[in-house]
Amino acid sequence: MALTTLDVDRFEAARPRLAAIAYRMLGSAGEAEDAVQEAFLRWQAADVGRIEVPEAWLTKVLTNLCLNQLTSARARRETYVGEWLPEPLLGGDPMLGPADTAEQRESVSLAVLALMERLTPNERAVYVLREAFDYPHKEIAEILDITPASSQQIFHRAKGHVAEGRARTEIDEAAARRVVEEFLAAATGGSVAPLVELLTGDAVAIGDGGGKVPAKATPYAGATAVAKFLWGLFRPAQAKRKILGGSPQVYAWTANGEPAAIAVLDGRVVGVMSLEVGADGITAFRSQVNPDKLARATALWATLDHGEPLVEQAF
Repeated sequence: MALTTLDVDRFEAARPRLAAIAYRMLGSAGEAEDAVQEAFLRWQAADVGRIEVPEAWLTKVLTNLCLNQLTSARARRETYVGEWLPEPLLGGDPMLGPADTAEQRESVSLAVLALMERLTPNERAVYVLREAFDYPHKEIAEILDITPASSQQIFHRAKGHVAEGRARTEIDEAAARRVVEEFLAAATGGSVAPLVELLTGDAVAIGDGGGKVPAKATPYAGATAVAKFLWGLFRPAQAKRKILGGSPQVYAWTANGEPAAIAVLDGRVVGVMSLEVGADGITAFRSQVNPDKLARATALWATLDHGEPLVEQAF
């Protein structure tokens, strides 16, 4: 049966929420869009007139699609070249979803998305639905075909796993920009010492090039090692310019709610370096340079009023 205009409008009204759920579940904007589109096809094929609560039906369909996708995604990540990081979403992207509470904001941070890789698919689904979207355990149980008691147990277990190793401190956009400005000033300065002072002793730097752009296969660990790497990253070098086709400009922005340095070359986002900030300094740098994971960022960047770059030529 063909969908009516009202039926299509009902789905479109739900699309932003479905996309935000799928992104948190999968850590990939592209895969999230595919899951939402498949949910639309299921909606199109259903007898929607008999669906009493469309929101619940669509959430159940989408969640199960994501659960299936997570199984195959894990197999792909076992053969992924180098470190795997989630696809970053720039500030202003509607796929970031609700940000009314600290829990909602934290649930989409790159740190938490990376930590969620430790969870089973069911743990990830329960955590996302409860922590980020405040679904009652009764509804989560119906979506996953489990009992409410099981949902509660899975949530507490998942929350415990995600809580391990987190050191994030919430900061507003103005403070985020200051963090990026301070970092870039130190990274492009004359010595490593100012960078070391910005970092916690156990700071780490992780890069995801996906085998397409050079990135170290294992993280840098410790303030001195991370500072030397970052300082070297911003040193002039013909080899780096050759890889990217030039020297990018660097802007201050946010990605997944965290301070971020955005590297842009001829309008194309070629790198997103997210800075995780704790009470004692910067605890982690997560650099996404895999071009397959930057297409959405590039499309959004073209629509943003991002101002002038902080660094005219990165190297």
